[in-house]
Amino acid sequence: MNKLYVITGGPGVGKTSLLNALSTDGITTVPEVARAIIKQQLATGGDALPWKNKERYTDLMLAASIQDYRCVVEKQTQRTHLFDRSVIDAVCYAEMIGYSISPSVMQTVSTCQYHPTVFILPPWQEIYETDTERKQTWEEAVYTYQQLKLIYARYGYEIIDVPIGSIEKRKRFIRSWMKSLNV
Repeated sequence: MNKLYVITGGPGVGKTSLLNALSTDGITTVPEVARAIIKQQLATGGDALPWKNKERYTDLMLAASIQDYRCVVEKQTQRTHLFDRSVIDAVCYAEMIGYSISPSVMQTVSTCQYHPTVFILPPWQEIYETDTERKQTWEEAVYTYQQLKLIYARYGYEIIDVPIGSIEKRKRFIRSWMKSLNV
């Protein structure tokens, strides 16, 4: 069984904190590419940013997401991996900004197959905050969550909403689900 799980959701919902907590249990995590791209672009004066050149930013997200997926698959390990977002998130972002992805890239996207169960964290206004890399409004965060649910369903994934709560509570919820899925 495919052990490549995705934890997704809009910005500022606690994905990275949750993945960091899960990694302390020995689960291999794959970090989000979007923040790394933004940090790199800011450090080098690049314009591939969601508030400047959204199309170039999307291209970089797609390429990095595909590369991360391939790196994990090439290791041919039976270990469980949790991805902080996936290539589907980059496709969702492209759709949200009205950017057409080339057919060849979409063909590559179709080869990136994750576990059919995807964990999504809902918007949580009490913990939401912006920073130098996250500039979306609360309304944009909610809209992103809604669009992610639609696109993952369209790609045939079962979407499991992770309840709002402490990191420990969320961690137990995901561990319980993974155990029930025979991980």
